[in-house]
Order: sequence, then structure tokens, then C-alpha cells
Amino acid sequence: MLELLNVNPSSGEPIYRQLHDQIVRLIVGGQLHPEDVLPSVRQLAEHLAVNPMTVSRAMQQLVDQGWVERRRGQPSRVAARTSANSASGSSLLAPQLSELVDQARQLGVDYDQLQRLLAQYWDKE
Repeated sequence: MLELLNVNPSSGEPIYRQLHDQIVRLIVGGQLHPEDVLPSVRQLAEHLAVNPMTVSRAMQQLVDQGWVERRRGQPSRVAARTSANSASGSSLLAPQLSELVDQARQLGVDYDQLQRLLAQYWDKE
């Protein structure tokens, strides 16, 4: 799982938020399943070369939101899916899509052009 995570310290988004969002996407996208064991805070911090308190903050938010379970003396695990944590991939993309549409409008890119651009990037993989 560690190889699926990375953070950009020079991004305007806080590192704990980047980590939180990436783990949520891995859960929603099916790469992490209920009961999967997560790396420890220390392991994540070492892998990402960030302060353990930053990782701890992200993990606490995941626990508070029901994405991750912590049990005393046991490793953190992905929580079972509930209505509280059943976000879809499309709902997680909404903020980025809104920003993309705003930027396209500012640059004078119309809907058809944007659609063609998305198709080009979609077909790259």
C-alpha cells in the first residue's frame, strides 16, 4: 500500500489532507478493502518523509469519519462500508471538476473543447 501513496510538500494543500484524500480514494476505488491492515503512523511517516504528527492527524480524521478503525493494541484497519463512508468516486471528484470547469471558462475553453480534451486524456492510459 505504501507505494500507492505520495505527497507533494510544495502543493498548496496541507500534507495531512493529501494523505487523507489519497487513502479515501484507495478505499472507494477498491484498492483497499474492509479489514485490510494499514501501515503504522511511523511507517507512513518514514515512507513519505513527513512528521508523524501530520500522519496521525490524517489518520484521526479517517477514524472520525468512519473510514478507518483503531482498536487498542491492534493495527489500524479499513472499516466496513457504511452509509457514513459510502462516497462514490464521482462525488470525490466533484471539487476538482468544479475547479476544472471554472478554469476552462476563464481560459475561454467551451464545453465541446473540454469534452475533447477529457477524451484525449482518458484514452492515454
